[in-house]
Amino acid sequence: MTATDVHPTTEAGRGRQEGQPLRIAVIGAGFGGLGTLLQLRAAGYPDVTVYERADEIGGTWRDNTYPGCACDIPSVLYSFSFEPNPDWSRVYPPQPEIQQYLLGVVERHGLRARIRLGTEISELRYDEPSCTWTLQTTAGETSTYDVVVNATGPLSRPSVPSLAGLGTFAGTTFHSAHWDHGHDLAGRRVAVVGTGASAIQFVPEIAPVVEHLTVFQRTAPWVFPRRDRALSAGERLRYRRLPILQRLSRWRVYFQQEMLAFAMLGNRRMRTQMQTMGRAAIEEAIDDPELRGMVTPSFAPGCKRLLISNDWYPALVRENVELVTESIAEVVPEGIVTADGVTHEADTIIFGTGFAATDFVSPVKVFGRGGIELSDVWHDHAATHLGLSVAGFPNLFLILGPNTTLGHNSVVFMIEAQIRYLRSALRLLDDAVGVALDLRPAVQADSYRDVQHRMGKTVWLSGCHSWYQSADGHVDTLWPGFTVDYWRRTRHLRADEYTVLRASPTGAQVVSRGGS
Repeated sequence: MTATDVHPTTEAGRGRQEGQPLRIAVIGAGFGGLGTLLQLRAAGYPDVTVYERADEIGGTWRDNTYPGCACDIPSVLYSFSFEPNPDWSRVYPPQPEIQQYLLGVVERHGLRARIRLGTEISELRYDEPSCTWTLQTTAGETSTYDVVVNATGPLSRPSVPSLAGLGTFAGTTFHSAHWDHGHDLAGRRVAVVGTGASAIQFVPEIAPVVEHLTVFQRTAPWVFPRRDRALSAGERLRYRRLPILQRLSRWRVYFQQEMLAFAMLGNRRMRTQMQTMGRAAIEEAIDDPELRGMVTPSFAPGCKRLLISNDWYPALVRENVELVTESIAEVVPEGIVTADGVTHEADTIIFGTGFAATDFVSPVKVFGRGGIELSDVWHDHAATHLGLSVAGFPNLFLILGPNTTLGHNSVVFMIEAQIRYLRSALRLLDDAVGVALDLRPAVQADSYRDVQHRMGKTVWLSGCHSWYQSADGHVDTLWPGFTVDYWRRTRHLRADEYTVLRASPTGAQVVSRGGS
């Protein structure tokens, strides 16, 4: 099957014709993109095309294949509510099972015919006369759509620090998101840069194999016990025969996770309880007072991402593992030199340094009304309305856009809320050929101001620096509230928050402002 078999190239700028269904493009085939495709198909939208730059679907669960990779949200909740899986093997699913789950969703519903793999979008450009979007691929192909949904997600672009001398290193380097499975770590002297969510999973896996492991830590994370266990054959059978039991389990886990939001949103009592639990885990696993001090965070739990692991601290006390808290000065051919002048020899450097979560739609260039580029609009702060739409970019919707990821619960819940909102928008566009919805700037300003006001009371601005924050300290990544509040706000699109534009050869004409 060729690329054009999936969706033919269409003439750029050609508006939708009478009786033609909405032409919808979705960028990204992870949880967000696949959920959007499946739900829009179920709602009766036949002309939906998903563009995926990789050669397979899955997003972050396709890319991250490092040893020990698993989800830190229970499996019963880290899955679509409309696609339950009774066959999870564990409470916390490992990466291969999540990827297989997504592959299963695609195969069961015959979605592959609407997914263009190996097709990277380089540019989106809004055409005002026709109220359409022109998509351009890196191969130079262009297609026209009425609606575009960006679902690339915040964890799709690995972040590698710019270390002086990195190019001189004589050994092997790679990021955890691009694990080099052909590089045998047995007997190696390995340096791991970073102690985030990925590192605490793969370090315990490789520690018994390598000759020596040096872990470079900038700031100590809060790490809590992982209450994982295998799900019995009996449990899986009951879930299969009585799906209501799994749904009840899902809601129980949801509310358990949601309670963590109290600590994030300013409840000092719960924050203190979490701090006590975290310190107890350190004291139980580590006897050495010096090492205890090195791994004890200096910030409130939740300020940086909360991590869960039962084997992180035991891995650090192994004889062949060294934790280094001195900052890295440079990389030399034989290893890493820290600020104290010590050279830490290594033949392999693995970066567990996370993702460029605040780059949002990058590297895709997005041009809206008047040719304005989204990266310029977001140069200072990524202002949106509910992380879903941006003023000046009609009929462009975001899945897991700015201020909609979470520090305490499942982002799949947020994705489903956003898809429901998207369907509300599409219903307004269904019967109106050549029409686009453009968010009112005043609504965006009020929405962003409200988000940042509420953010000021959260733990994420309590004194640490994390990947949640932009360079100037703003938090444009997380939702500063309970997920049930986000669900309530996104139940229906409010027409009065948008300006309705109608196609015209001389440029889009305003039909109504704010639903008037």
